[in-house]
Amino acid sequence: MRAHRRDLLKGALGLAGGLAGAGLFAPPALAAATAPRSLSLYNLHTGESLKATYFEDGVYLPDAIEAMDHLLRDFRTGEAHPIAPGLLDLVSTLRGRLESEQTVHVISGYRSPKTNAILRERSHGVAAHSLHMEGMAMDIRVPGVELAHLRDAALDLRRGGVGYYPDSDFVHVDIGRVRRW
Repeated sequence: MRAHRRDLLKGALGLAGGLAGAGLFAPPALAAATAPRSLSLYNLHTGESLKATYFEDGVYLPDAIEAMDHLLRDFRTGEAHPIAPGLLDLVSTLRGRLESEQTVHVISGYRSPKTNAILRERSHGVAAHSLHMEGMAMDIRVPGVELAHLRDAALDLRRGGVGYYPDSDFVHVDIGRVRRW
C-alpha cells in the first residue's frame, strides 16, 4: 500500500511539473516573476506621456524599454541613457502597492553628469554621484496619493533609497542600497 501512495505522489508531482513546463500551471512566485509589467508615466518637463508594457513572457521588451529611456531622458540636454529595468520594476511595484491606476508624474529620471553638476552648484541636496546619472533613480509623485503615503509605501518595499521632498512635492526612489532621507 505504501508503494502505491508513493507512486501516486510521484505521478502527481510529475504532472504538476509537466504543466508548469507547459506554462499551464506555475507556482505563485514564478507566476509573479513572469507576469506582464506595465507603467504609465508623464514627464512634467516635456509634457510627454507613455503607457507601455515593458516586460512580458519573462523578458523585457526592447522597444518599450527604449521608449521609457527616451521619456526619462535629461530634459535639459535631451540626452537619453539606459534606464535600469529594476527601476521600472520598482516604480511599477510601487504603483501596484498604492493600488493606483494613476499615471506616475516624473520630475526627474536620467540626469547627465553636466546637468547634475549644475544642479549640485545650486543645491546642497544633489549628490555628486547621483544614481540619476546611472539611470537608477526617479523623482516622482502620483496624483491623488498623498506624498507621505507614497514615501511610506516606497520605504515599505525596502528596495533602494527613498528621499522625501514635501516642499518640492516629490519622492525620490532609486535602486541603490536601502536608505532614507
